[in-house]
Amino acid sequence: MQLSITTLFFILLLLVLFSGFFSGSEIGMMSLNRYRLRHKVAEKDKRAIRVNTLLTRPDRLLSIILIGNTLANVVASMVATLIGQRIYGDIGVGIATSLVTLVLLVFSEMTPKTLAALHPEEVAYFTSGPLNVLKTVFSPLIFLVTWMANGILRLFGVAVDKIKKDSLSREELRSVVYESGALLPSEHKNMLISLMDLEQATVEDIMVPKSEIVALDIGQPWNELLDQLETAQHTRLPLYRDSMDNCIGIVHVRSVLNLLLDDDLNLEQILAVASPPRFTPEATPLNVQLSNFQKTKTRSCFVVDEYGNLQGLVTMEDILEEVVGEFTTDVAALSKDIIPQKDGNYIVDATITLRQLNRILNWELPLVGPKTLSGLIIEHLGSIPPADCCLRIDSYQIEILKLSDNTIRSVRISNWRDG
Repeated sequence: MQLSITTLFFILLLLVLFSGFFSGSEIGMMSLNRYRLRHKVAEKDKRAIRVNTLLTRPDRLLSIILIGNTLANVVASMVATLIGQRIYGDIGVGIATSLVTLVLLVFSEMTPKTLAALHPEEVAYFTSGPLNVLKTVFSPLIFLVTWMANGILRLFGVAVDKIKKDSLSREELRSVVYESGALLPSEHKNMLISLMDLEQATVEDIMVPKSEIVALDIGQPWNELLDQLETAQHTRLPLYRDSMDNCIGIVHVRSVLNLLLDDDLNLEQILAVASPPRFTPEATPLNVQLSNFQKTKTRSCFVVDEYGNLQGLVTMEDILEEVVGEFTTDVAALSKDIIPQKDGNYIVDATITLRQLNRILNWELPLVGPKTLSGLIIEHLGSIPPADCCLRIDSYQIEILKLSDNTIRSVRISNWRDG
């Protein structure tokens, strides 16, 4: 029985649609966001589960798509040739071949693939049902094609049975956070980035230097010790005898207040309620130190170098500020370190750490090498500069204002990019 021209055109139209279906499903499945898919699978989304099942064996999925696409294109070419021959005779074969090639290219390749690239999730969910049915219908042919293709890949040393799971590197995850757009507020983005950077910084980068630790010398007269307790701006105070290198412990001001209320405040009781000092190497990464604080249920510890010499003090708050930014209520301390000027310059305490200065002013002073602004200047010049020295480090103009004890104490600094 000979089919009519109308029937052949209808069959050709269906084959073009089938070819477009397989072309679009290929791009949709392979362009799908796997992490969003896993999230939907965890939420028990049936369509997501079906798509995820197909993607667990991409070799078989591609076999389904390519078998269907190839059959549709081949049969479409045969039908188009038959139509051309019926209408124009032998010359119609060439005309039909040219036209069907153009039609397949536009309507079965470019259009559905572009649509699938723009909306991969919708296309993947829509096509997963029919593909799942075809997986059963073409199972013998799929098995044969997959076995042959995998066999060829094995000849080239490709282990097709070991499907590599998607995972993000640190830099890729950083890019995902930056490209999240309005989905995340800028503050949250900065916190996530800072959290990922914790292991790249050490306690030495954020510690309070030994010379700036506010502590109680229990060897001083009792009246002076009480005066220092009354004016203390910190809730936890280190205890030492004669020298900061001789650490005894850390006392909580609340414990001292309880002793005062009980009328039992004396040096022996202060030492009794003090917790023993804890020490950490200066090279300890911040994420490790944060974990140590959680394990030991403490909030501060002393930092020592490789020889056991005291270098400074690090607290839980210091690490948290690396993640969330400055949140201290000690406004006086901040204004003492960085004083903005009307001309756009800043008067800065040169003992401030570079990480803190960068965080507060959103600058990019180099963090490799010296930890403080004073150390950076001395390293850049190669010697201790005079008080009237001026220099430039990258885009930062610096004027030395005050020196003492071979250390730069105060500078005037500006970033010309801010202007």
